Amino acid sequence: MSSLLVTRARLLTVADGAPDLGHIDEGWMLVEDGRIAALGAGSPPAGTTADETLDVAGAFVAPGFVSSHSHLFTSGLRGLGVSETLYGWCDSMLGFTSHMSADDIYWSTLHGALDFLGNGVTTAYNFTDPLQAWESMVDGKRVGNAPLRDLEYHTRQADGCRDAGLRFVDAIGMDVTAGTDDEIFDRFAAEVAHTRSMDPSLALGASIMGQVQWSPRPEAAEFEVEAMRRFGVTNQAHFLESPEAVPLQQAKFALYRDAGALGPDMMFGHFIQTTPEIIEATAAGGASMSWQPASNGRLASGVALVPEMLELGIRVGMGLDDQACTDISDPWGNMRAGIFLQRARTKEPLSMTPETVLRLHTLGSAEILGVDDRVGSLEVGKFADFVVVDPRMPDVGPLWHPVRSYVLSMSLRNLKKVYVGGVLVSEDGVSTNPLAAEASARLHADLPPRAARFGHPR
Repeated sequence: MSSLLVTRARLLTVADGAPDLGHIDEGWMLVEDGRIAALGAGSPPAGTTADETLDVAGAFVAPGFVSSHSHLFTSGLRGLGVSETLYGWCDSMLGFTSHMSADDIYWSTLHGALDFLGNGVTTAYNFTDPLQAWESMVDGKRVGNAPLRDLEYHTRQADGCRDAGLRFVDAIGMDVTAGTDDEIFDRFAAEVAHTRSMDPSLALGASIMGQVQWSPRPEAAEFEVEAMRRFGVTNQAHFLESPEAVPLQQAKFALYRDAGALGPDMMFGHFIQTTPEIIEATAAGGASMSWQPASNGRLASGVALVPEMLELGIRVGMGLDDQACTDISDPWGNMRAGIFLQRARTKEPLSMTPETVLRLHTLGSAEILGVDDRVGSLEVGKFADFVVVDPRMPDVGPLWHPVRSYVLSMSLRNLKKVYVGGVLVSEDGVSTNPLAAEASARLHADLPPRAARFGHPR
């Protein structure tokens, strides 16, 4: 692997304990073998050399964003269900994917992963479309009799992330209503084994897509906790998300609590319809949450009590959710949505600051995923995953407070380059991946005929 020397950078390291999120007005960074070898203020020390020098001439160099909650297979299904809340939107979007093949889901995932990279997201927790197809909700839960797809339907989604060059944690549904208990665990074991057979610098881990929220099986939480222990995986559950049937949703929290799930390896995604007791139990148990403000607004789900959770010491990350319910996978838009929603809710400007959301969408997300030793900040020894963001193209004027300007004034228009492991993966929104053109062509060629055959995904 080659080495890279970045010079004249406005560094934002987001390193814990560093003043102003590690902002350095003018600095440098040396990358060797895909990892950060050194960085500092001013010019590189005399004698510092590299195979390539990248002079960014005062542009921001900051960590690639980490999305702690994503569904990359949805990239070809944007703009659906705009008049629906969560479950109606799921019927529209997942009702369509129930007719997709393993090949379809591969190209859709690859397309979504490349879209993330092009927008500055270099690591994602990726919920795969489960082997058991979606069913409409009845009395707050799924029926549980949908057909089971072949194992390849899952493995090809992991392949799509890998082939895109995105770092990812692979989240797998256990499908606890399909087969005997032994068959359920054997199937999950095979899916985890496929992920763990990949290059560990890209496949950062395996996890469970927690489904207690809508599972018809009362012991689903026990199944998930047993899998966490048996296979050494984390768990992120979509939980307390929808504004419908709130008392029923809240009652299911006890299922996770009583199963012993509330520990550092348990994450709750969305976590909106909470009570003080639920938040306190989560904090006491050491579980974390993933916050998706843009998605929560798009689906009219509500506003999570993130400042209150942070105050109690709950670890929080931020996710872009999916392209089908945020429509543009824009981390700057997601951060601003988070700031605006919390300030509007609390009527207190300091309830959510730019510094807080930037950390939550980088190092904070890496922490709840258990990968903060490798990604999430620009620190020696970590992967050299970074974005180059130019505040002069378009010009936003003087940077009176650079960190706050980075969050509040930058946009995808200012994003010029994205690097993963010190290798350029996107420039001015154009992917360097040789599969990018085919991924786009396949989505446009393959998905409309399925809509014609099975019905438009309204």
